[in-house]
Parts: sequence; structure tokens; C-alpha cells
Amino acid sequence: MPTNFTVVPVEDSPLSDPDYDGQILKVEDKEGPDTVAGPSSGDDTPRETSSLISTDHDGSIYGRNMALYEDEMDSTPMVSSLLNKLANYTNITQGAVEHEEAESEDGIRRVTVNGPQMGTFIGVYLPCMQNILGVILFLRLTWIVGTAGIIEALAIVFMCCSCTMLTAISMSAIATNGVVPAGGSYYMISRALGPEFGGAVGLCFYLGTTFAGSMYILGTMEIFLTYIMPNADVFGANLKGDNLLTAMQNNMRVYGTCCLAIMTLVVFVGVKYVNKLALVFLSCVVLSIMAVYAGVIQTAIKPHNFTICMLGNRPLQNNDFDKCLKSEVRKLFCTGDSLNETCDEYFTNNNVTEIQAIPGLLSGVISDNMWGHYGPKEMIVEKEGQSSEPASEKNSGLSGPYVLNDITTFFTILVGIYFPSVTGIMAGSNRSGDLRDPQRSIPTGTILAIVTTSLIYISCVVLFGACIEGVVLRDKFGGSVKNSLVVGTIAWPSKWVIVIGSFFSCCGAGLQSLTGAPRILQAIARDGIMPFLQVFGHSKANGEPTWALLLTAAICEIGILIASLDAVAPILSMFFLMCYLFVNLACAVQTLLRTPNWRPRFKFYHWSLSFLGMSLSLSLMFVSSWYYALVVILIAGCIYKYIEYRGAEKEWGDGIRGLSLNAARYALIKLEEAPPHTKNWRPQLLVLLKLGSELEVKHPRLLSFTSQLKAGRGLTIVCSVLEGTFMARGADAKRSEQNIKAAMAKEKTKGFCHVVVSSNQRDGFSHLIQSAGLGGMKHNAVLVAWPTNWKQSESSLSWRNFIETVRETTAAHQALLVARNIDHFPTNQDRLAEGTIDVWWIVHDGGLLMLLPFLLRQHKVWRKCRMRIFTVAQMDDNSIQMKKDLQMFLYHLRLDAKVEVVEMHAGDISAFTYEKTLVMEQRSQMLKQMQLSKTEREREAQLIHDRNTKSHDMLNDKATPTSDRVHMTWTKEKLVSERNRQREANMAVRDIFNMKPEWENLNQTNVRRMHTAVKLNEVVVNKSQGAQLVLLNMPGPPKNKCGDENYMEFLEVLTEGLDRVLLVRGGGREVITIYS
Repeated sequence: MPTNFTVVPVEDSPLSDPDYDGQILKVEDKEGPDTVAGPSSGDDTPRETSSLISTDHDGSIYGRNMALYEDEMDSTPMVSSLLNKLANYTNITQGAVEHEEAESEDGIRRVTVNGPQMGTFIGVYLPCMQNILGVILFLRLTWIVGTAGIIEALAIVFMCCSCTMLTAISMSAIATNGVVPAGGSYYMISRALGPEFGGAVGLCFYLGTTFAGSMYILGTMEIFLTYIMPNADVFGANLKGDNLLTAMQNNMRVYGTCCLAIMTLVVFVGVKYVNKLALVFLSCVVLSIMAVYAGVIQTAIKPHNFTICMLGNRPLQNNDFDKCLKSEVRKLFCTGDSLNETCDEYFTNNNVTEIQAIPGLLSGVISDNMWGHYGPKEMIVEKEGQSSEPASEKNSGLSGPYVLNDITTFFTILVGIYFPSVTGIMAGSNRSGDLRDPQRSIPTGTILAIVTTSLIYISCVVLFGACIEGVVLRDKFGGSVKNSLVVGTIAWPSKWVIVIGSFFSCCGAGLQSLTGAPRILQAIARDGIMPFLQVFGHSKANGEPTWALLLTAAICEIGILIASLDAVAPILSMFFLMCYLFVNLACAVQTLLRTPNWRPRFKFYHWSLSFLGMSLSLSLMFVSSWYYALVVILIAGCIYKYIEYRGAEKEWGDGIRGLSLNAARYALIKLEEAPPHTKNWRPQLLVLLKLGSELEVKHPRLLSFTSQLKAGRGLTIVCSVLEGTFMARGADAKRSEQNIKAAMAKEKTKGFCHVVVSSNQRDGFSHLIQSAGLGGMKHNAVLVAWPTNWKQSESSLSWRNFIETVRETTAAHQALLVARNIDHFPTNQDRLAEGTIDVWWIVHDGGLLMLLPFLLRQHKVWRKCRMRIFTVAQMDDNSIQMKKDLQMFLYHLRLDAKVEVVEMHAGDISAFTYEKTLVMEQRSQMLKQMQLSKTEREREAQLIHDRNTKSHDMLNDKATPTSDRVHMTWTKEKLVSERNRQREANMAVRDIFNMKPEWENLNQTNVRRMHTAVKLNEVVVNKSQGAQLVLLNMPGPPKNKCGDENYMEFLEVLTEGLDRVLLVRGGGREVITIYS
């Protein structure tokens, strides 16, 4: 853990001042021992702090010599200061180092931390040896050799040892790429692959270590109940066959639970006792292995005197007889008295013989043990090449005390049972905090330990096959050698060296598992990536993870209840293989990405070796047990998705993020090679937001509509502009981004957020429209809200900015979506049960109008709405044929919509149109020609608005509605009459400003546009006033900017009387196609 440095600022004083020292002394006298003052940078922006970077500086020194850099000293240290801190850096252990607490005379508790002193041999090599060599070597390796044969056993050992060696190479590269604190492999994987992978694999490693504890305890109980105290069983003292096997499992459950409780209590009391016993347990392992090698050497000189009793070619379990004579074993195969005796047919047909159990190294038995002898459960073990008289099928002789297969044997299951014997290579990395030089010790110690143990396993496979009879090797529990441990029969000077050594070895390994597993869980919990595990991050005063230990003991008990070492071994094999797989993946990803921070001191690695190790780990998972492999992958996948969905966000500079960046860069380059095809077109939105005075989002429904339109797909960039300079409003920009991100999260809008600071909003929005996005991932559509209350606004900037946005999106060939009454749009929680989405297709500008409703209906808010498409027929159009053509077009587009054609005849211009145009031009002239004060301008605008409303109401009362055909006529007589009727209302305003424009003098272009807006609005309101959403072609702004205010009036009239309106302006390209 990096050391925390205290920073005490000293006031500037020249070195030549004679009172300089006294001033410093006075400052120190005033400050208490617990008070710490920190330097202030003068701004409110928080800086990232580092234990290696201190901001302390003596102004009296730097003030003169480094005045050029004095502004940077608050945030960046001088090189000399940085080097000083690096030289004094101490890696305080975070592992299982005991903190010796003592009380001083003043009653203050002080902690004395013993610095890391362990070297390669003690800190890495021996722990790895102790964890690798253990229960499988003593209890199952002879059986694996006998069942698989020497050739296939060597293949198993080679595959498993190769997997661990390749993993060790990858682990060494990762471990030497910086400091590895507590957590060992979990820390390495999580920091290399990110919190999702790290949490998933970390929990797998934790479960593997926990089940390893179960396996070691089961091995301890198997040695105790089978070879040390066979009479200590609680169940089944006089049972036979399957009942005896069940009773043995019940005994292991009872004794295993008691052993687990004792070990948990030992770990709970203090891990220092486990550490003190570690050397004793390791000595037992070393002595046991030495006894095996000594026994092998002795067999070459003088073979052992062990014999086994054979009936025909079948070995017998010699528990119930002393001498290997047919008369002695008769009682086991015959029933009844001497006169009416009934004997087993196989017993009658074959003789009883004795053979050497340990023929010796030079006996040539190696040739008989070269190949495998697989078979189903309950198959009798038989010696090949020895003559025997088989029994008839009715009396096959299965009832005798033969040596049987207790499980079905095949190559893959042996791989799963053997693999736990090569695990334990992480022991060195788990102790990295306790090492003097971990970056040198971990690679050297781990690889040397793997090489040593691999040589031990390979030599043992060959030596066992060369010294021990095949039927004895296949006798898993040693029934044919008087219930002796098979590997113990070869030991010198006594089998008890192996029995006692293996017993304590399994005990020590179990204690190590119960010590290490809770700390792995504690490291995961303290990272905070899985909220439900936070309780397991707490510990006692001395650092022991109490709650994690209790959970570990509970999970370990599940493995003990299985009560079969052969069944538990493949389970923990899966978890360890998953862990090794991701260690190799982490190294391969970092190597291929060539990230700048990837600078391991261990140089003997390559991405191909890591990839080979990853492939071998995955292969071994499915070779061992494909269904267990699928279960473990499913567990890891669920944990990954949970962390991704609910876990805390962590940024660890992991390789997956680097991989994502590389993939994104490659994809962006590929996307820019050619424009997207019409079939791949989807709206990539640039959402322009307005912020309030408190920098809050004014229209959050705009984000809701964005998520409904996108459904989480495609590109979404949410932007806003702050007026000012970046130097002055940089903090406001960050706060605005946080507010926008919070609103996006609330509205479930997935995308990117960016706030820019510009001298004015117009330039800011212009820059965003031009430059937002990157490469091929640029927006193709802009979504804005209609500028509400633009008439009553003090300044014309709001509607002028809006019109400039329309012009710029058109010039950039981007689509524009304008949402009117956006605050009335539904939220993501609403469900529109019925209604329609009406599309008014006036002009064709790429088909965006028809694509948008389809996209909206993919979202659950709009899913139940029906789609209607309206188009307008002019005088010369055949409306019936238009409807048929449109229906056929929609059929080819695969769109389900109702089609209607509305006829709009070229009628005369109505009085209301003239009045609307007149009022519009009057307002425009008044604002241009007269410099009104603020109060007068508001009064005049309100007067014009009131007159407009009154005139509109009067005309509506007198208008007679027609059918679907909107046909209004206007004659000169009606014009004169209408002018006289309205003259009285108009005179007041005209007299005030001395403006009396006649209708005939109005701008005819404005009259025609207003006429279109009025008539089209009448039609749309008549047909779609009750629609849930109306989509309408948005007309373009005038080329002459002098008429911009009139353009806003046209849009206002066009959408008047409608609730939710989306004005759509295409980008000038086809976005929908009939082709597949």
C-alpha cells in the first residue's frame, strides 16, 4: 500500500532573513501533533491526489529559482520532490502479515508493522510446493497410473503441467507489471480485464479455493478412517458392498464436519498459528516424497516382501483371512455345512495363488502397466496374462471379496480428478505483499516450483508403473494389501511415513485453503463491485475476515456433504481452470494491445503462449466434465452481467477497455471508407438541449422521446451550449454535463453527453452540428425542441438561432426533427393504450417521415398505436389512383399503415388568411421601424395577439364546415363586406402607428404561404386533432433572411390547435428502401 505523506505548507521567507528559523519553530509550536494543514490551490476544482506526488514546496527556495513555474507548483511537483518520494516509497503488506499491537506508556495503541522480508525460496517456492503436492499424489496417483496406464497417465500429467506452466508465464508477466497487493490472482485479473471479468473470475477462484478445502478435508478423513483408525467408523461396522460404501460416506460426512469446525476455529483464533505450522506440514510432504524415492531405490536392490492373494486372475481383499490358502478363503465363497456346502463356481474352478505386490524396479512389470484398463462401475479388477477358468453367465462370481471399480473409469474423468494436484501456483502471487522483491521472486519461485513438481509427478508415474503390480495400482483403497495405502507399500523405511506425512499434508493444505479463501472474498467485497457482498468486507480488529470465514466454512461444508474426493475434485478443477483461462487472456490482451503501461519486468512471455494456455485451459474444462464446464461458465456469466448491471463503476485501466478502444478505432476507420447503405441507415441523433438558470435540463421529455425513438440503438449525442469563456465557465460545463447525464440515466437514454462553452449559443450549436461525432460515427439527424414563447421573448435571439439551426442542418445534409409541445410528450413509464400516429406526407424528402413512426412503434410506449399516412391531392391529381399507389408502396416497404388521400382544391384566399398576413407584416414593420421600449413592445405584441385571436374566433363562428374537401371561395363582394366589418377593429391600431396598408399592397408571397399554412392546418386539425402524435413535413426557411420572423409565423399557424407535433425535415438522401 502506498505510504501517505503529510503536507505542511511553510510561509515564504527569504533564506537571508535571520528570523527565518525562528518563524518555522513558531509555526511548529502552534500546531498540535494531530493537526495537519493542507495547501490551497485557490480554486474549487478537486485534484486527483497520489501517494507518490506531494504538493509541498518551499516558497523561499522555488520562489527565486523557479519563478517561471510557480503557478504549476500547486498541481505538479518538482522533479526533485517526486524523486525523493519515490526513493522513500515503502510497499506495506496488505496480505496476512500480522500487525503486532502494543500499548505505550501513555496508553496510546501503536501498530508496529514488520516490513516484508521473505525471499524467493521461503516466500514463493516452498508455498507453491506445499500447495501443489498433496492429497492427489498420495491417494490417487497410483490408481490413475494403474487405470490409465503409464502412457496416458504421462499425457494427463503433461497436459495439466503444461497448462499451469503457461499460466505461470502469463501470471509472471502480469505480476511484474507493477505492485500486486492483497487478492493475488483476483487483483491481477480484475485490474487487467476490468471489474466485470475480475469479479466473475475472482468469485470462481474463491469457490475453487473453498472446494479445495473440502477436498483436502475429505482426503484427511479418508486417510484417517481407512488407514489410521479403520475401527473409528460410526456407521456400518459389519456391512458389505454398496451398503458399506454408503456407510463410509456417512462416516466421512460426520468426521469431515467435525474436522471443518476445528479448522475454522483455528483460523478464527488467528492465522499466525497456521503460518507457524506451515513449515511443519511442508516438512511432512518433503519427507513423504523422499520416503517414496528411497523405497523405489530399495526395490531395485531388494524387492519388498508384500504379496497379494489371487483367485484365478482376480486379486482378493485379504481383510478376513491371514494365509493365502484355498482352505482359508473357502468360508468367503461357500455357504452351508460340510455335507451340504454350496460354493461359488469361479472359486471352484480356479486356484488361489500369491504374487508380489511390489515386483521391483528391475522386474519388467512396466510393460504390463503401459496401457490403460478402463471399465464400468462394479467391474472386477483382473490381471491380464494370468490363466483362469471363467464362471458361467448365471454364476459369474461377483459375490466374493474381489477388488472392484467403485466408479466408471475413462480418460476424461481421470483428467478432472488429477488436475487439482497441479493447482496451487498462485500461492506466490497471493503473498506478493510479504515478499522482499516480488517482481523477481514470483516468476522465479513459481516456475521453479512447477518444474520441480512436474518432474516429481512424471517420475512418480514412471516409477509407480515400473515397481508396483498393475492390479495393486488399480486397487484404489488398498484392500488387496491389507487396507494399506498403496503408495505406502513402496515407502522406506515404513509405510507410516507416508500415512502420517500425507495426513498432516492434507491438514495443512486444508488450513491454507480456509485461510486464503476468506481473504479473496474480502478483497472482492472491499472493491465494492458487487453490492450484496459488502458485508463480507468487514473484519475483526486484527484484520481477520470473520463473516467471509463463516461463508467459506458453509460452502466448504457443501463439498464435505458430497463425501467423495473423486466427485469434488472435478468441481474445483473447473473453477481453477476458469481462473487460469482468464489469467492467460489478460496477458494476451495486454500484450496484443501494447498499452503504454504494459511494461513487465519478466520478459520471457509471448501472446501466443498465453493464447495456447487459454486454449488448453478451455479444452481441459470440457475434457474433464463438459456439464460442469457449462455450469461454471454460466455462473461466471451471471456474475459478469450482475456486475455490469448493478455493480459499482470502476475504472482500473483494464485491458478490456483498451480492447474496446482498439475495436472502436478499427470500426470507425472501416465506417469512414464508404457511406452507409440505405438499408443500414438509422437516425444517429444530435440532441440540442436548453439548460435553465440552475443548469438543469429544461425539457427532459426530449430525452424520453430520444430513447423511445432509438430504443437504445445507434448513436445518440446529447449536447448543450453555455455562453461565456471556457476559462470562466469550465466548472459550470462539468456540472451541466453531470446534470445532463443524470437526466439521461433517469430517462433511460443511452448515449454520449457533451457541453461546450461558446461566446454565443448560435456559434456553439453551429460548431456542434459541424463537428460532433467522430469519423464514420457522426450524427445524421438533429433533434430540437420548438422555441416556446418566442413571440413574448425580450430578444429575438431564440427564434433567430432556431432558424439558423434549420439552415445549417439543411446545408450539412442532415435531417432535422422539431418537437412542438415537447412537455406534453409521453414519458417512458407511460403506455399509450390506443390512438394513432398520423403522418402528413406533403413532400418526399427521403422517406424519413415513414421510417420514424415504425421506429417509435418498436418502443413499448407507442407499441399499441396505429399508423396512418395522409397525403394531399391537388386539383389535377387522381386521388383514387394516388391511394392505390401509396398502399402498394407501403406494402413493398413492409409497413402496416392506413392510407388516406385528402383533396385540397385551389380555392380563393380567405379573409382570415389576409388578416393573418396583415397582422404578421404589421408586427414585423412595427418592430423594425419603431424603437419601442420594453414595456411598449410587450403591450403592442399583446394587443396584436388579442386582435388576432378575436378575428380568428369571429371567422370560425361564421364559417360553415364542409366534408373532407376543404373548398372555401372568396369574391370581391365578400372581400369588401369583410373589410368593412373589420375596419372598426383595425382602425385603432392603424391610427396609432399611422400605418394603413391595404390588402392589395400585401406581399403576395407571404399571402400565398399563409394561405397554405391556414388551409393545411384546417385539414390536419380536422383529421388528426385526436392523434397521439402528428408528423408533418417542415417547410424550409426563406432564402432572404429579412423574412425570418414571418417564417416562424407560418410554422405557428401550421401547427396551431395540435397537441403533439413532430416537424420533420429530411437530410436529402433516401433512408428507406423497398429492396431486401
